[in-house]
Amino acid sequence: MITMITKEKVRNQVKSRFYYLFWGIATFSVVAGQLYVGAGYRAYAGALLRIFDAIEVEVGRPYNNERFY
Repeated sequence: MITMITKEKVRNQVKSRFYYLFWGIATFSVVAGQLYVGAGYRAYAGALLRIFDAIEVEVGRPYNNERFY
């Protein structure tokens, strides 16, 4: 007579829903922070380029020996 032994698989780790909630919130926070910093950097770069364009226009003017002091 052949007897079959059935063995249930034991789960290695049991994670609570708070584990997934914590890591979901942490992941979202990191992504949102990266977007915030990226948007700020883009605004800063645009402002800096406007300043450089203004300086280029001022420096690019011809000089006719006039003194402004």
